[in-house]
Amino acid sequence: MSITSRRSDAQETEQLPTVAPATKGSKAPRQQKAPKPPKALTAAKSAGRTESLDIGTEPRVDLLPPEVRRERKNTSTRRAFGWGVLVVFLVVVLGVGGAFAYNVAAQARLFGAQLSTTDLLTQQQKFTGVRDVQKEVALAQAAQRVGASTEVDWKALLDQIGAVQPAGVALETVAADSASPTAIYQQSQDPLQTPRIGTVTTVSSSPTVPDVTAWMRSLETIPGVTDVVPSNLALDQTTNLYKVTITLHIDQSRYAKRFEQKDK
Repeated sequence: MSITSRRSDAQETEQLPTVAPATKGSKAPRQQKAPKPPKALTAAKSAGRTESLDIGTEPRVDLLPPEVRRERKNTSTRRAFGWGVLVVFLVVVLGVGGAFAYNVAAQARLFGAQLSTTDLLTQQQKFTGVRDVQKEVALAQAAQRVGASTEVDWKALLDQIGAVQPAGVALETVAADSASPTAIYQQSQDPLQTPRIGTVTTVSSSPTVPDVTAWMRSLETIPGVTDVVPSNLALDQTTNLYKVTITLHIDQSRYAKRFEQKDK
């Protein structure tokens, strides 16, 4: 018996070995192994098994030249490029339009602010007289503070001096001087004396010799007194009374500060 195998691609035939039919009671002859086909033929068979051929369909042939295909491809490319350019153009137009709208809004806000400024300046002109008065008042207050910056409450100081006088001692004369706003107060050349802003010289009389040391200690307890110097102690033959001259120096804590602005 002969079997024929046909390939679809190469239309080649391959003759297979003939096998005799087996009879009853006899052993089938030992089948001889078929020789292995060449590798090239095996590969061709494998390729033939994977390929297919449409049978019964209408044959078609693409006769278009390659130039037509390239033209179609170029046309689609140009179309895509045109759409891209259009999108970019629209984005640019939107950006320019947004910037223009923002500029218009900013100009409108600027114009409104200028109108408000002009209105405020017009209203301020109505109160020009009030502002001039305020300036004059401020100038007068500054002059008061400068003029009274070296003012000393002499009455309060003399009351404190009289309060510490020994019994029987009478205060006869008082001489005082202090710094001025336009001049620096003259300081002592003695390095042991502290800085001062004023001097008070008192002359007192007593029928007996007073305790000057205790009296000086009492005077030094007065606030603002930096030092006390006794300059003279003598007996007046005319009145038969002892005359005592004492000099007191005061510091800046004795300033009255009447017109000084207080912290709010």
